Amino acid sequence: MFSKYFLSLILVLLSFGALAQEKPTLNIYTYDSFAADWGPGPKLKEKFEQNCNCTINLIAASNSISSLRKIQLEGEQTKADILLGIDTSIAAQALETGLFIKHEIDVSDINIPNGWSSDYFVPFDYGYFAFVYNKEKLKNPPTSFDDLIKQDIKIIVQDPRSSTPGLGLVLWIKSIYKEQAKQVWSELKPKIVTMTKGWSESYNLFLKGEADMVLSYTTSPAYHKIVEDDDRFEFAQFEKGHYLQIEVGVIVKSSKNQKLAKQFLVWLISKEAQEIIPTTNWMYPVANIELPKGFMEQEKPKVALLIDEKIVFENSEAWILEMLDAFK
Repeated sequence: MFSKYFLSLILVLLSFGALAQEKPTLNIYTYDSFAADWGPGPKLKEKFEQNCNCTINLIAASNSISSLRKIQLEGEQTKADILLGIDTSIAAQALETGLFIKHEIDVSDINIPNGWSSDYFVPFDYGYFAFVYNKEKLKNPPTSFDDLIKQDIKIIVQDPRSSTPGLGLVLWIKSIYKEQAKQVWSELKPKIVTMTKGWSESYNLFLKGEADMVLSYTTSPAYHKIVEDDDRFEFAQFEKGHYLQIEVGVIVKSSKNQKLAKQFLVWLISKEAQEIIPTTNWMYPVANIELPKGFMEQEKPKVALLIDEKIVFENSEAWILEMLDAFK
């Protein structure tokens, strides 16, 4: 009698063990602020796990470029199922590795300025680079790079070799000034207090009063308004436009969970997931949802600038060197 009961108990435990083993883990490589407690990652993970019978594992690097490099180093042995958070400035570079597959997802309902789309990359949010300032301290914000150069204004920017906004600034200036970009950098140099490795460092220096303006996003003032109830901050609206950043997700070719990865990306652009994005990642959603009031204090840029990702891939190194040469 005891042996039969004991055998039944063992079979039940083995059954539970088998079910636990069958529950897949979706490994998502992303950047640190996305996976942080205050970022969108934990909330997205919690919501998706409620219905997927799976575990989401967010593996964070210091930035999205580092996440891509990690997958490149690991190659076909990578644990990654999804790379999440790279933007269009390095999308072609990612494709060149041959480590990713087409998503085969219907993205016709998403809303992206300029109508950007890709067979490989699924956009999940977007924003515009901008110079943020304290309107109580700076009464006459510039309306262009030319205006910025003329005024007695000090700014903080980020290094394009290690920072997405830093690279965005290079592309922003290049998209407007083309062959005159190096001259603009030379004239901009005296205005730059420092060039930090990443965004967080530069923004903190700005908040401490180290400069009049900082390279950031048009959505940064919304953070201060919504989280801190502080309406002192705005972005300088540039007449010739602002450079667009589109963040994307892509499925890894060697993933054993491609079906689940696709399921996650489909859900990521749903209204349920998109409602999490604005006040956690502080970017604009790609789904047509109602934005929090703080996002509507200033109009979005009227002109969205974006250089084709293949052209960026072929020229970004030279354009960065052009910028650095102007600083010598």
